[in-house]
Parts: sequence; structure tokens; C-alpha cells
Amino acid sequence: MRRIAPVVVIIVAAAAIIARAVPDRAPIVETATVDGIIHPVTSEFMRKAIAKADAEGARLIVFTLRTPGGLLDSTRDINNAIIAARTPVAIFVGPSGNRAASAGFLITMAADVAAMAPGTHIGAAHPVTGTGEKMDEVMSKKAASDTAAYARTLATQRGRNVTLVEQAVIDSRSFTEQEALKASPPLIDFVATDVADLVRKLDGRTIRRFNGASTTLALAGAEMRTIEMTWAERVLTAVAHPQIAYLLLTLGTLGLTIELWSPGAILPGVAGGLCLLLAFFALQVLPVSYAGVLLILFGFALLILEVKVASHGLLAVGGITSLLFGSLMLIDSPLPEMQIGLRTILPITLTLSAIILFLVQLAMKAQRLASITGESGMLHSTAEALTSIEPGGVGRVSTHGEIWTATSPEPIHAGDRVVVTSVKGLLLTVAKM
Repeated sequence: MRRIAPVVVIIVAAAAIIARAVPDRAPIVETATVDGIIHPVTSEFMRKAIAKADAEGARLIVFTLRTPGGLLDSTRDINNAIIAARTPVAIFVGPSGNRAASAGFLITMAADVAAMAPGTHIGAAHPVTGTGEKMDEVMSKKAASDTAAYARTLATQRGRNVTLVEQAVIDSRSFTEQEALKASPPLIDFVATDVADLVRKLDGRTIRRFNGASTTLALAGAEMRTIEMTWAERVLTAVAHPQIAYLLLTLGTLGLTIELWSPGAILPGVAGGLCLLLAFFALQVLPVSYAGVLLILFGFALLILEVKVASHGLLAVGGITSLLFGSLMLIDSPLPEMQIGLRTILPITLTLSAIILFLVQLAMKAQRLASITGESGMLHSTAEALTSIEPGGVGRVSTHGEIWTATSPEPIHAGDRVVVTSVKGLLLTVAKM
């Protein structure tokens, strides 16, 4: 033991010297921004960000949230990831002038830390159908009751104001940052100017996790890391916007229409199909009125029929009117951010109608032109007699840059100008001009 004791003392002293020489690792705070509608792409991004924070041993992950709402299923997936996360999750509604409504409100209530910037608001979480259509009274009560119970569960576990949370769902109430903070108990934990200010206010604070455990956040000198969306996620998030979805739907239909008129063009068909697939993805996320979609498709059908039916422009007028009303009805939501404005609808509708009517006009002109190929293209064309042709006999004539065998009921001399009166196989019947 006397021999071992000096060795132990030396090891302990060396460890102390090394500990002083090597500074402690700075705590990591992950940050990410969610801007737009809550849908499967948003859910995947937030869940991946939380998983990354857990893997890197981050002390905190902060989501800057601004959204008009979204899908309840995606919201539940996000909240499940927040509840199960090892890393504390903070939701910051900001910057000033933004909001977290509907689904965003439920996500804020599920977070370990809820914070808002000055001049922001949250709430208005009453559920609507996925198609944006009005529910009957019974279904509306069931959906609201179910969502309210879910919101109350989140508020109870987080120690937030259950009464106000229920009112946000049942009565579609919204709250400013001061109303949310000064409520008793409050709806949120902090009002902060930005993410850095929020992290400073959270340093040294003890928070309560969803399972009841307490965690003290040591965030002094934290290393701030930003988690960005991938290129694919950014594209799909941008597509899930009412105006983009509307543009993709109209362009896709136009592309397929041109492909049907000109089979083999390939490019219009490929581009149109791609636009329609992206539009259908977006329409699954957005509150879409199927009556609006049908009116748009009916409008295109009427414009196409203009080439087949002599309606003196009535079908074209009906098609344009159907496109206009279908576009106005396409998105059925009371939220201003979800509406397609007339400034977008009118230029697109008029431009597409002009393009289709121009193509219809070209098709009608093409139908009126005489054929220049085949038997019908040979009839009434002029030719030059290369040899003399006796009545009922045969000779040779030149027409269309080719030499043909010809017969005639009257005498034809070499060099005479003749006209083709009939075609039978490879034998032409000609007459003097």
C-alpha cells in the first residue's frame, strides 16, 4: 500500500493538471426555422432536427415558428417527437409581426419552453376538414372536442392555462404575447426579442419536462448551430403554397392539353405531368374545394371543345368563366395567407385562355387547309406532260417533283400543262388545263 499510494497521488495530480489545461466543451444550442404551413415535409424536418440535437448532445433546440396552421396529423407527429426528445425543445414565435395559429398553437403548447416576440400572436386552433369544406354540426363538435381534449392534455402537462387553451380551440380565440404571458397561469414562458435573447433568459433556468422531470439549462457561452432544410425539403415546402399549387395545376393541365393536340411533342407532356404531380401533392396539404378543381377542369374541357364544335365562341366564354370561378373557389379557408388573390387569378386565367384560344384558332385553320399529301393532295394539282398521250393511252407526266404514269381521255402533247383529275393506284388521269 505504501508503494501504491504515491502512484495514486501522481495520477490524481496529473488528471487535475490536464483538466485545468483542457477547457470544458461549450454547450450546444441547435436552432431551426419553420416558416409556412404545417404538413408532412415540415413534420419530417422538425423530427430530423430533434433527432440530430439528441445525437449531438445539445443542451437545447430552438424552433423559430411562424405559420398559419396546417394538418393535425402532422402536428401530432411533431408533438410526439417533442415529447419524446431527450433535448429540451423551445418554440419561439417570431420575429415581430408573425404568428403561430391553429396547428402552430398546438405545437407551441407542446414545447418545453414557449416564447414569443413582441408584436406576435398565437391561437385560433379550431379544426377544419382537410378539404376546407364546412362540417355538419355533429362532426364539427366531435372534431373540436377531440382537438380541445388534446390541447388540454398538453397544457396540463406543461402547467399552462388550460381554460385559455380550450377557448383557442373551441372559440378560435387568439392571444397577443402580453395576453399569453400575463394570463394566470400563463400560456407562454417568456417574451424575447430574438433567439439569442431567449437563450440568455433561459441560462440557469430550471424547466419541467413532459414526464415531470426537472432540468436546469446551463447555456452560458453556448455554441449556436443552425439546422437548415435540404434542397428537396425547401422545394416541397415552397410547392405547398396556395398560389404555387394553383399555378402548377393550371400549367400542368395546359401542358397535357398541348400534348394531346400534338402527340409526340414530349416536352409539354413531361412538363405538364410533373407540374400536375407537384400540384396534387400541394392540394393534399391545402384546404381545397373539389368543386373548384372540377370547375377548372371543366373550363379547360370547354376551351378544348371549341376546336370541335362550331359554337361561335360560346364554349370559349363558358370555359373562361368556369376557369375564373373555379380559381376563386379552389382554396376554401378563412385565413388570408391561404387565399389566392385576384391579382394572381386574373392574369393567369386570361393568359391561359388566350393561349388555348390561339391554339384552337391554329387548329381550325389547319382543318380548312387542303391536304398536300396522299391521294387528296394529288387531286387538282398541275403537271407537265413529258410524253405525248393518246386518248385512252398512257404516258408520263411530272408533278410534285416526281414522274408518274398518266392517262387521258383526250390527246396530250409533250410539254402541255395538264391537271390531275383522278388517282387510281399509281396511275393518274389528267386533262388539259
